[in-house]
Amino acid sequence: MNKTHFLCLLLSVILFSCFKKESNLPRKTTGKINTISVVIDDQLWNGEIGDSIRNKFASPVIGLPEEEPLFTINQYPVKLMEGFAINTRAIIVVKKGLKKKFEIKNNQYATPQKVFHLSGATATEVLDLIEQHYQEMIELIEQGEIKESQRINKKLIASNSFIGRRFNIAIQIPSHFQLVMQKPNFVWLKKKIISGSSSLLLYQVPLKTITKERVELAILKMRDSIGQFIQGREPNTYMISETGYTPYFFKSKLDNRLAYETRGTWQLHNDYMSGPFINYTLVDTATNKVLVLEGFCYSPSKDKRDVMHELEAIIHSVHLLKSNTFTPHKKKIHGTRMED
Repeated sequence: MNKTHFLCLLLSVILFSCFKKESNLPRKTTGKINTISVVIDDQLWNGEIGDSIRNKFASPVIGLPEEEPLFTINQYPVKLMEGFAINTRAIIVVKKGLKKKFEIKNNQYATPQKVFHLSGATATEVLDLIEQHYQEMIELIEQGEIKESQRINKKLIASNSFIGRRFNIAIQIPSHFQLVMQKPNFVWLKKKIISGSSSLLLYQVPLKTITKERVELAILKMRDSIGQFIQGREPNTYMISETGYTPYFFKSKLDNRLAYETRGTWQLHNDYMSGPFINYTLVDTATNKVLVLEGFCYSPSKDKRDVMHELEAIIHSVHLLKSNTFTPHKKKIHGTRMED
C-alpha cells in the first residue's frame, strides 16, 4: 500500500469515527421560549379536544395588562411526528387508542424534553385525561422553560459579586442588565429592549414592614414605598401599584424556601406609563429582615409575556447562602386573587 492510499484510508476512518460519534450524541431541543407542539390529527384538533387544549394551555397569563397566551401552540398532524416537531422542549401527543392512558416520557426524541402522551377510546376519555393532568403538565412545562432561559442566560452572566456580598446570595444576572441605582439595601438594574426596558430590583427591609397587617396588603405598601426610587422623567412621578387592578397573591417557593409571590400591574404616579411586575418576598425571622426580588417591564407596544419570563427565570436562579436562615419551604399553596 503506497503512502497516498494509506492517507486516504486513514482519513476515511477518522471521518467515519467522527460521524459515528456525532450521530450517537443526544439531539438538542430547539424552539422559542414558551412554545409547545401539539401532535394531533386535524379532526380532533378542530373539535372538543382541541378546544380543551387551547383553553388550558393558551389561557391568559395572569398579571399582564393585556391578554397573552400562557404558551404559543403549534399543532401538527400525527403523520408529521417524525418531522422537526420532535425537537421541541414540550410535546403533547393526542391519539385515539384502545384504552385510556396518560404517560410522560423524558427526552424521548431530544434533550431536555417532556413528551406527554394522551390516548383514549373515545373523545370523552381524552377530555377526562386533559382535565385530570393539565395542571401537572403546565407546571412541568413551566419548569422546563425557566431552566431553558437560565441556560441561555448562563452564557451572558455578568460579575455581580457586589450584589452577592450585599444580600448574601448568589444569582445569575445577564450582562445586558446595567446598574441604575444602588443604596445600602437596594439595587436597581435595567436592560434596554426594543420597545422600552425591563428592570430587576433587589432590596431588604425590616421584618416589621410586612407583619403589621395582612401580608399581601403589606407587600403592596412596601413596594409602593420602594417605588419612590423609580422615578419618571417629569417631576413628582414615581412607581406605584396600579390602583385599578387587583394583583394576584400566592404562597410559592424560591430556592426551595417559602416565598410570597405577587403579580400585578404598576403605574407611574402622575403619569401614563405602566406595565406588569412580579414580586417575590422572603421572610427571615432570625435576622428580622425581608429580602425582596422584583422584576417589572415597560413595553407599551409589544407583548410582555417573554420579557417577564426572563425576569422570572433570573429571580428563580437565586441561591441563599448558608449563613442565611430564611424559612424553608414545606408545601406549595396555590394562590388566589387578593380579594378572595
